[in-house]
Amino acid sequence: MSPMQTAKKSGHTVSDRSHLVRGIGLASATALNMIDMIGVGPFITIPLIVSVMGGPQAMLGWVLGALLAVCDGLVWAELGAAMPGSGGSYRYLKEIYGPQKLGRAVSFLFIWQLSFSAPLSIASGAVGLSQYASFFWPGLERVWASRTLSLPLPLLGQLQVTWVAMPATLLAIGVCLFAAFLLYRRITAISRLSTLLWLGVMGTIGWIIFAGLTHFNARQAFDFPPAAFSLSPSFFHGLGGAMLIAAYDYWGYYNVCFLGDEIKNPGKNIPRALLLSILAVACIYVVMNISILGVVPWRELAQSSAANSKLYVVSIFMQRTYGHGAAQIVSALVMWTAFASVFSLMLGYSRVPYAAAADGNYFPAFARVHPVHQIPYVSLLALAGVAALFCFLRLADLIAALVVIRIILQFLVQAIGVIVLRIRRPEMKRPFRMWLYPLPALVAAGSFVFILISRTGFLREIRYAAVILMLGIAVYCARAWRRREWPFGNGPTPVSS
Repeated sequence: MSPMQTAKKSGHTVSDRSHLVRGIGLASATALNMIDMIGVGPFITIPLIVSVMGGPQAMLGWVLGALLAVCDGLVWAELGAAMPGSGGSYRYLKEIYGPQKLGRAVSFLFIWQLSFSAPLSIASGAVGLSQYASFFWPGLERVWASRTLSLPLPLLGQLQVTWVAMPATLLAIGVCLFAAFLLYRRITAISRLSTLLWLGVMGTIGWIIFAGLTHFNARQAFDFPPAAFSLSPSFFHGLGGAMLIAAYDYWGYYNVCFLGDEIKNPGKNIPRALLLSILAVACIYVVMNISILGVVPWRELAQSSAANSKLYVVSIFMQRTYGHGAAQIVSALVMWTAFASVFSLMLGYSRVPYAAAADGNYFPAFARVHPVHQIPYVSLLALAGVAALFCFLRLADLIAALVVIRIILQFLVQAIGVIVLRIRRPEMKRPFRMWLYPLPALVAAGSFVFILISRTGFLREIRYAAVILMLGIAVYCARAWRRREWPFGNGPTPVSS
């Protein structure tokens, strides 16, 4: 029985690409990418990145992060234009490594890790929003309970997870559920809503930059500590940590690739939306962060990071430039921006398990499309539920786990994969070809490896990725053996799991 027949038997219309509407043009696609990229990241990670680098030389992390985003963005642009279907990396990895062989396993493992990394990304935005809400209500940061769970693993060492419960946690959970509520409607309405959210994001950014430039103190902004650029081991450890945070801040440029079936003229608009959003956001980040460092001393930011509290740096920044009233207004705008990011992330990622399930390579329930709204509602609701659970994690842990898991189980295999695909399928139609091929793909892969191994204590998050990978392999092998799929056979895939 095929996935289509299974869904019809259960009374649901399964996800076929023809059920999705191409209602997102270049402007809306770029807006979705930008609000996904900006989100709450730059507003709440400035203390973190300054702390790991030990001074305003942290700007180097954002500059190199922008270069990495461009190089990896060219990988996504070529693949997205060549294979413009919902699912993004799922479709790319499957085609790169062989649809009925290794590619089937690799694409399944991508969806499997996304079941963890996508909710981590969404939860980080919701937790960031709750941090800014604590500027209005300081009681939100009152800790009710906090525990560190430790599990010894053979060969890998101790796997540790720290969770914390406080009023802000409940607010973050509410944000996830409210975003799911707004997304439970047709894509054409969502496209209009994304443009409205984008206007709020850009208005907030513009005000912050204006305030910073009109109150700028160059001596304070460039108050480098002694030996700030000494090429010592500590410098490279700090740079690795800074680039990890910068990667988190820039990520989102690929969001449009997960909506390939809903993009107008995808062969042109996917690469354009990717590159336009990266260049625009890179300029915004550099100017905005230098502006903030010119008002708020970097040592004060580092102290906030160490205490894991009062991370609402933009609120403090605005309070010192225009007073408490302005700080309240900008806090509300940053919360708007953070919600816009949660909204965009949940929209894009909800289409990925849907695409895999429709292809018979994930659990069939995720292939169901709502009969009225024509959206993959099971995938959407599952994503929102797991994200709500992850809101119990600390922000720094959310970011580190997200970036490491995604690099190991997605970005590295995809950056190398675009070269593999050129070799395996030279005849494939490619509306957009990577500039300076294969240099951007190699630079992206090398940068990802540097981020993974250059940081102090990097093994902690690698253990998370290793556990997820081993569990995913076990689940895939069990399903493949039962369904007689690769590597146990070449039989048909469709049975319910």
